[in-house]
Amino acid sequence: MRDNSIGNILSNWESHHASLFGEHSLKLRHSLDKSRLFSDKALIALLENVPREHYHVTTMEKGAHNPGYKREGDFGDLSGEEILEAVKRGSLWINFQNPDKIGGEYGELLRDIYAEFEARVPGLKTYKHKMTILISSPNLKVKYHFDLPGQTLWQIRGKKRVYVYPPKAPFLTRNGLEKVTINEAHETDLQYHEWFDDHAEVYELEPGQMLHWPLNCPHRIENHDCLNVSLTTEHWTKPLRNIYAVNYGNAMLRKLGLNRLAEHTGPANLYPKAAITAATKLTGMQERQKKPFMIDFVVDPSLPDCIRNIEPFQLDT
Repeated sequence: MRDNSIGNILSNWESHHASLFGEHSLKLRHSLDKSRLFSDKALIALLENVPREHYHVTTMEKGAHNPGYKREGDFGDLSGEEILEAVKRGSLWINFQNPDKIGGEYGELLRDIYAEFEARVPGLKTYKHKMTILISSPNLKVKYHFDLPGQTLWQIRGKKRVYVYPPKAPFLTRNGLEKVTINEAHETDLQYHEWFDDHAEVYELEPGQMLHWPLNCPHRIENHDCLNVSLTTEHWTKPLRNIYAVNYGNAMLRKLGLNRLAEHTGPANLYPKAAITAATKLTGMQERQKKPFMIDFVVDPSLPDCIRNIEPFQLDT
């Protein structure tokens, strides 16, 4: 059960925010930073029990304006306390997916979040909710990327700067969007140029603030000089799923050499492309073409950046 003492999750929602949700970026106040679910004790307990398929631990190039690479790692046999200490001192980013599968209170929180969104936004019906806890080192920069579902970022501890870019060319190309949609590329494979920042919305996030942006907006993040704990929530709606189906169908048709493809979600365009999406997934082709993650380091608190190189191996997820 969520802490009763923190009251409503969204603390400064106004009626006009309903018309902005999903269409424009929204920066609002929330109360999750007061929850015991994100204390060191709670995070250590989660890290002690996380299944391997539910986390990524990465490191990025330090000092770069936008990191030039992202490496995937492994916790090895460290305790939760050792892992958290390594993040505080090193150069690490932990992406902890589905904590609600370990602790029922996180599942209740996820349901509470979307129940509140749906109560506040008339006509909003969401499904396939997902929660990810992000635990990241001071001064770390996260590579330019985008996400396929609807996204909200909740700042719990620490401070960060978030750059949000328009979800259209040249910031998000049709080729980049479609390759990620069919799993032939990772979200961080997008091309980035420093001049993109001239056209970004820039937000400073502190504990108790959240940021929601329109579908597929590319973004990148710079941590301030402090440990950061954040939460992301993902959701789908029928309109978002229709967009996904059209993008997926177009990507598969483009592989056959077709190029003049409609992008709208009207029935005449949606239905055949949704059928292509369903058929591709039914055959398992999507999984066979999925780009793998290569693990090439383990977390090691005895080293300056808490990173020890190892012989690379493929992570099957």
